[in-house]
Amino acid sequence: MGVEPSPVRASDADREAVVARLTAAVGEGTLTLAEVEERQVTAYAARFRHELPPLTADLPAPPAPVARRERAPVRAFVPAAALLLVVLWIISPVPFFWPVFPLAFIAVRVSAASRHRRWRTGT
Repeated sequence: MGVEPSPVRASDADREAVVARLTAAVGEGTLTLAEVEERQVTAYAARFRHELPPLTADLPAPPAPVARRERAPVRAFVPAAALLLVVLWIISPVPFFWPVFPLAFIAVRVSAASRHRRWRTGT
């Protein structure tokens, strides 16, 4: 005699997760539009959680997300660049302080990157 699965009600989030996986399967080419439509109707009609896994059981596992590599902060480069430019000015025969031009460019770029990062992350 088989054991009946416990009747835990499916939430909207459970149904939406299954439908999202089915939609991704169409993009991957593993299901046709007709199959997905049929399974989506079944997913939205499901009342219990144990009714949802069979809808995606024959699909391959979703691809693992690609980890993003964090970029080194731009500000870590600034003191080394400023020191290098000043040393080059000291040993150069040019009498005026020419490093002001590349340092101004670096300052503008760092400021723009800082504003962009603050706007993007909300900090």
